[in-house]
Amino acid sequence: MNPVLATGGTGHLGRDLVRRLVAEGHRVRVFARSPGPEMDAEWAIGDLATGEGLAAALRDVHTVINAATCSPIARRGAVRAVDFFRSPSDVDVDGTRRLLAQCEKAGIRHFLHVSIVGLDDASLPYARVKLAGERLVSESSLSWSVVRAMPFYYLLERLLDQLRWLPIWPVPTAIFNPVDTSDVAAYLVQCAFDGKRGMRDEIGGPEDLSCAGFARQYQELRGVRRPILPMRVSARTTRGTGFVVAQGRRGALPWSTWLGGELRPRIFR
Repeated sequence: MNPVLATGGTGHLGRDLVRRLVAEGHRVRVFARSPGPEMDAEWAIGDLATGEGLAAALRDVHTVINAATCSPIARRGAVRAVDFFRSPSDVDVDGTRRLLAQCEKAGIRHFLHVSIVGLDDASLPYARVKLAGERLVSESSLSWSVVRAMPFYYLLERLLDQLRWLPIWPVPTAIFNPVDTSDVAAYLVQCAFDGKRGMRDEIGGPEDLSCAGFARQYQELRGVRRPILPMRVSARTTRGTGFVVAQGRRGALPWSTWLGGELRPRIFR
């Protein structure tokens, strides 16, 4: 059985993706800079930022799921001023370009790329980098698919963690629907093997709430008591910073359940 190659397999989404692929009986090869804890996957050591190890990693592979990314905000769990001016492109643009070129040489039958909802109106540098990588995929000669996902619960939790020291929480009133990585992983596996191509339905969480609403649930379940100051922002700013609602698939796991550590079967509607 030919392996499926997953990039970004050591990240939050990548780990759920590898587990889902293995659970559904696929042979999985993970492309990463160092081996991870998944014992049921092969490990191909290399680096998208340099291209090292790519050719060997793609040997005998029929499907590639590109979940690799480099988001400074996600890595540190906080927003800094620099994030409004620049974002690294060595993985999301240069690395995607290298990966696509090697996939063409290897004759890959399906290239599935993970992207972000709302990129067309987004103004943050990271979003522009992601959009550039997405366009490389759509312009390639490969048989490709793109899945756009909403921001993940773990990132929202990290950002709210950063507010715990404030006596008052200034939180935008923007509506959005973040999603759990395990729900996205299940959808990605479906999209990888259902025979459909091109831009797929985007995926978000089951709840359309304001940031203030998500913050209130966080406070209740984390035992935090802070006044929340709802901040109104313009529609243009809301879209530009990625606060949108995914139109398409919905994950099953609510934010409050995720915060409580409970798991439910993944059902899409």
